[in-house]
Amino acid sequence: MLRFLAIRHLAVIDQLELEFDPGLTVLTGETGAGKSILAGAVGLLVGGRASADLVRTGEDTAALEAIFEATDGREVIVRREITSQGRSRAYIDGALATSAALRELAGPLVDLHGQHEHQVLLDATTHIDLLDEFAGLAGDVRRVTDAFADWQRLRDERERLATTQRETAARAEFIQFQLTEILRAAPRQGEDGELTAVRLVLANADKLQRLCGGAYQTLYEGDTAALPALGTVWRKVADLAAIDEAFGPHLAARDAVKSQLEDLAYFLRSYAAGIDASPARLQEVEDRLAVLERLKKKYGPSLADVLDCADRLTRELDDLEHATERTNTIDAALERARREYLRHAESLSDRRHPAAESFSRALEHALADLAMSRTRCEVRFQRAETDAQWTERGLEAAEFYISPNPGEDLRPLARIASGGELSRIMLALKTLASTDAPGKTLIFDEVDAGIGGAVADVVGLRLRRLAERCQVLCITHLPQIAAHGTTHYRISKSVRGGRTVTEVVRLGQAEREEELARMIGGSEVSTAVRAGAREMLAARSTGAKGEAKAKGESESRRRRT
Repeated sequence: MLRFLAIRHLAVIDQLELEFDPGLTVLTGETGAGKSILAGAVGLLVGGRASADLVRTGEDTAALEAIFEATDGREVIVRREITSQGRSRAYIDGALATSAALRELAGPLVDLHGQHEHQVLLDATTHIDLLDEFAGLAGDVRRVTDAFADWQRLRDERERLATTQRETAARAEFIQFQLTEILRAAPRQGEDGELTAVRLVLANADKLQRLCGGAYQTLYEGDTAALPALGTVWRKVADLAAIDEAFGPHLAARDAVKSQLEDLAYFLRSYAAGIDASPARLQEVEDRLAVLERLKKKYGPSLADVLDCADRLTRELDDLEHATERTNTIDAALERARREYLRHAESLSDRRHPAAESFSRALEHALADLAMSRTRCEVRFQRAETDAQWTERGLEAAEFYISPNPGEDLRPLARIASGGELSRIMLALKTLASTDAPGKTLIFDEVDAGIGGAVADVVGLRLRRLAERCQVLCITHLPQIAAHGTTHYRISKSVRGGRTVTEVVRLGQAEREEELARMIGGSEVSTAVRAGAREMLAARSTGAKGEAKAKGESESRRRRT
């Protein structure tokens, strides 16, 4: 709801501040006084296109500011500045904002009718919402919306899973390659250390055999071998022990020493004989060590790390191979969600099509009351051909087709050129089925174009009824419409100091009578015209009170029932 509007240096308006109330506010005045500038100012505040020629002549900047009351009771302050060079800045609650942000904010707050670029109802995607509102299908739509959300969520999850599966397949292939490389080499714990020792032995085979042979000869087989010489030593120790018992313990160790030296001699002989001194054996060890070094470089740094890596890759590959179970679960859930969505959407479609005929006839009757008696209306559906075209609204899109003139083909509502006809069509749609939130601001410009008399009175009555739910601002030239207003502003233009100045005045009862008399009789207002204006205001006021009383009695009866 629009609560406050301030304008400075915009077109012919020098400075202006207005406060708005709920209900129907009418703005009247002579042609060219600047009434539509007010609607244009609101349009700029909700993201309309700005240009340098909007800035008042001789001024550097035009500034507009408004206070809106949101549906939750929160106040939103919007400000926009336009420079004489055509640059524009916008602010929401004091923070710099883009025009797109203004338009996003404006959606639930304001609708302007009479200027094509601001008419939300010209967006064909909103037509099906109006039809559903008219037919009372909110519950059906909600079920379709919920089912669509479930299906969409599962479909998105399935697509993510498919992407993951592609990545998983690549990962599994890579893991399999790594694991095969390790398993083909078949490393053993500590194998690299063992082979390093073997390589050292093989590299020194000649030296080892020579040393072993020399030691064996010295110990066992040589002319001066140690073991035969020790026999002489032990005999002498035995003679010593026979004389002195102190040699007894040494004599007792004779067999052990002999056995150890013999074992050493046999080991030297067998060790030298067991050395494979061939170059082929050394090359075999070198090649194996090279394989292990490559594994350690890729998966190490140690051979133990390589073995741990093989275990980890085996577990990961097993996990990836079981991922298909999740895919099967998602596929089953997705198919159930798809069937559930189709069930609700088909049911909604079955109810929409009969309702579309009733809606078209009701719209034709409403337009007939608004001096468009020969208008033909039709709701045309476009059914989705693939599931990619399914939406939260169901299996079809709907668009209103209208022919205001006999003999003309039905055409999409968006192609209606006349501003007055378009405003009346919007008014009829709003009163038939409105999806607007309570308290939303609706601004009607040129709604009275091409009408008068009793039709104008019907338009005023519809606006007043619409104002029971929304805040309505109506720019009008007709007294029959102005008389229905709960608040009345007069817009006038004068020349001061050689400059044109627009003024806006809130009218009291006597001033309203005078303004309506001017609208009826022109520049010369007679006593009879004033009396007619007074009678018109009184009749509309009485009618409004009667309607309110009847509505209250009807509500009371409904509650008692």
